[in-house]
Amino acid sequence: MASTYSTDLALEKITTGEKAGLWGTITNTNLEILEQSASGYIAVDMAGSNVTLSLTDGATSNGKNLYFKLTGTLSGNRTLTMPATTTGGTATRVFVVEDATTRGTSNRTLSVLTAGSSSSVAIPTGGKALLYSDGTDTKLSILQKGYNSISDSNAPYLAVAGDQLICSTNVNPFTVNLPATPSVGDEVTIIDGLASFATNNLTINPNGSNLNSAAANLVLSTSGQSLTLVYINTTRGWTFKNT
Repeated sequence: MASTYSTDLALEKITTGEKAGLWGTITNTNLEILEQSASGYIAVDMAGSNVTLSLTDGATSNGKNLYFKLTGTLSGNRTLTMPATTTGGTATRVFVVEDATTRGTSNRTLSVLTAGSSSSVAIPTGGKALLYSDGTDTKLSILQKGYNSISDSNAPYLAVAGDQLICSTNVNPFTVNLPATPSVGDEVTIIDGLASFATNNLTINPNGSNLNSAAANLVLSTSGQSLTLVYINTTRGWTFKNT
């Protein structure tokens, strides 16, 4: 009877009486897979295309690592895809993603999803995220936020949940659009990087949601101003966490 494979990491499970003389080799490979899933690190170049990871039967493979550092200068919006299944069945994974890409002024997005899902997790610029895939969707567990410096050359900028934006309006005013489909608890932080909001205002567009219970833009016109907005519900929309 042929070997079978575990669901999450595709470890080889030898049938009694099979694989004579190969138990040591197969066991060592399984131990290497366990080591990879517990402490493995890999840099993934996202510059030129989307990347789909693999969970290969009975072998180490890129999708079995614990830590994924995403690199490269993005030439388009990019997605990292975790497999939903192995030969053994539905695959669940817990893993960390670090954004070390360069997004440029084209406001490229970087997302992680499970194969076959239309629901993805957007990784904010410079962020580090603890994620899990339940075999259907990828979900965010913990986010360590990064900082993103933007100016009118990025405008209009579309924020993602977790963005901490250092905004420079010293040359021209511009607009930051909040996420179009926010979830309760999503946050976006705005910082006046050059104390220039009084000279050139920054406009925050709630992008289809309310902002303090009104479907209106918020104009920041005080130099040195910073604030964090948090999404509460459809009625209140976005509101101030601090100012």
